[in-house]
Amino acid sequence: MTRELKFESPSFSKRLKGMLGVDFYRLFHTPMFYIFLAISALISAMVLSMTSMPSPDGTINEPLYTNAWQIVAASTPLYVVNNIADYANMNMVFIFGGIMVSIFIGHDYKSGYVKQLFTTHAKKQDYMLSKTIVSAFAMACMCITYLIGGIAAGLLVGMSFEVNVGSLICALLGKIIMSLGWASLYTFLNIIFRRYFGVSIASSFFFGTGILIIGAAAILGNNSILNIFLYGSSVYACLSANIVTVLVCLICSLAWTVIYNVLGTKILSKCDVY
Repeated sequence: MTRELKFESPSFSKRLKGMLGVDFYRLFHTPMFYIFLAISALISAMVLSMTSMPSPDGTINEPLYTNAWQIVAASTPLYVVNNIADYANMNMVFIFGGIMVSIFIGHDYKSGYVKQLFTTHAKKQDYMLSKTIVSAFAMACMCITYLIGGIAAGLLVGMSFEVNVGSLICALLGKIIMSLGWASLYTFLNIIFRRYFGVSIASSFFFGTGILIIGAAAILGNNSILNIFLYGSSVYACLSANIVTVLVCLICSLAWTVIYNVLGTKILSKCDVY
């Protein structure tokens, strides 16, 4: 009498845990991650301490910011950019974060890691979800270093830190939560343009700037319907934010994460991934 050996495939949680372990290891052991953390801190410090504009009479240059926390978010949700001060805040992290994600995923294809991975690990959804989570973590860390750089610059130039603490916390939480939605978008874009590294970076930069939402806002105005989009919710997390703002950002971020992960998984499943 012979005994049949049955091998059970690992559960979803075990598969995802294993892939996350590999991706986090690769993230923490590449200089790219730390370079982008430093870039985020330097950007906020440079913009806050150096950016100015001519006064109405043109005699002197006045700082764009009157409060250090304006480097984090605009005072109110402004989807149409009136000046650089409305635009140059923590949302810039999502632009540079997109470039970092493109480099991170692009290396998978350039090094042949993907070919090896899908030979032994066929679950495409695990790849999409793992990359999304790790990229979201990286961008959340970039938000934190951006905040540190802005605070340091504000203290250095003696800028006011007066703010509604509750609204500031809600704005910060909203921005960090949006990292998940942005990470899913960038992962999706890099799956589409997996053979074209330059195009993937350009597409990440294009969508990260929020040009499409800014264009829509030029027609619709500051309409709250824009909050359902990634860039719209990112702008909605402002210095007048409240708990409703955080919930809107959370719902939007989770919804787009599901959408982009489902679409990305379908593309990986039907197309040649190498």
